[in-house]
Amino acid sequence: MKYHSTRNVNHVVSLKEAVLNGLAPDKGLYMPQRIPLFPSDYFHSLPEKSFTEIAFDVASAFLGDDIPQEKLKSIVDHTISFDAPLVEVEKNIFALELFHGPTLAFKDFGARFMSQVLGYFAQQQKREVVILVATSGDTGSAVANGFLGVSGTRVVVLYPAGKVSEIQEKQFTTLGNNITALEVEGTFDDCQRLVKQAFADRELKTSFLLTSANSINIARLIPQAFYYFYAWSRMKQRDDVVFSVPSGNFGNLTAGLIAKKMGLPIQHFIAATNINDVVPEYLRAGKFSPRPSFATISNAMDVGNPSNFARMLNLFQNDHIALSKLITGYSFTDEKTKAAMKKTFRESAYMLDPHGAIGYLGLKKYQTQYPKCAGIFFETAHPAKFKEVVEQTLGQTIEIPTLLEKFLSKEKVTIKTPSDFLGFKKILANSLS
Repeated sequence: MKYHSTRNVNHVVSLKEAVLNGLAPDKGLYMPQRIPLFPSDYFHSLPEKSFTEIAFDVASAFLGDDIPQEKLKSIVDHTISFDAPLVEVEKNIFALELFHGPTLAFKDFGARFMSQVLGYFAQQQKREVVILVATSGDTGSAVANGFLGVSGTRVVVLYPAGKVSEIQEKQFTTLGNNITALEVEGTFDDCQRLVKQAFADRELKTSFLLTSANSINIARLIPQAFYYFYAWSRMKQRDDVVFSVPSGNFGNLTAGLIAKKMGLPIQHFIAATNINDVVPEYLRAGKFSPRPSFATISNAMDVGNPSNFARMLNLFQNDHIALSKLITGYSFTDEKTKAAMKKTFRESAYMLDPHGAIGYLGLKKYQTQYPKCAGIFFETAHPAKFKEVVEQTLGQTIEIPTLLEKFLSKEKVTIKTPSDFLGFKKILANSLS
């Protein structure tokens, strides 16, 4: 399989080049030249397949020509080492719990898969691969833990100071080893901008072999399609299934669109955001207007210029009508998010985190127009990762899982970093020397 830049379809590279470079030289994102299509009878067999079998089928469709089958099977087995249960919260409303991995967040799937793919390619290099990752919360912890100790790799995590929860922060600032944390004085958008500027900087690219582990890297994106297939296969009613995806950088939703292009019979998507609503606004009005992000209680979604929007446009040849026909966008305030958390806990005894609550709200709103559809919303992180907000909202004490508790007892180690590129560049170069 070959991959092209979203900014230039004539710029074509191998999987290895796409993964190692992360971003194309023209700052475009890499996309498969074609989306493999499963035959319609394949989907009849899905309910009998295991999660790992489904994931291997999807991975093989994209990577089967680039990675030996036995190695790819090993990568998939390493990635899918925990379940993603489908839980009925209300009639026709199901939560897909994606937080049963080592850092209790959905990004464990993408990060674990990518760490193995990148580790495989890194072994073929003569110098260390440096992974730059910007995070608004869960990406940093998932990537840092996924790559911890992976030979031939070094991870540098950029995160906005004071804008992630303590538990999230401790998951990537206490590891040491091949993990470095840069605490940036700014927003997530500043962190993402610095990463992109680093990739475009000739001096840094010459001195270091840089790549990204954000969802801008195609190896992070492809495995996120796995659980769409798996969730759909576990539904009893599979004729009219919609997915409500709490969205920030829109990698998760893009993976769903790829699954749809592969033939998975998804009826509709809901792009559910907090007040950072640039994509819902585009879906309504046809105009994309990126802007600085606003801080909310669903902090992992505080993104004002989502990178993966370029991939969404690429998949549909910039056709606003086609996109808006398949995706409905909704945005919700913190107040509505908290109200949903309270209502669901009171009526269904189900504890939502602030991100899953937005996915739930999006699905509920869509079902007011289409009440007969069966809907799946993503619970992207364990509520304990947002302990303070959840406890204040529900008036309920949350027991911290052992996986999280082990991080809280450790001391964080970070490097304070300015949000201007020259200051960041100097610190980055010093930390890698």
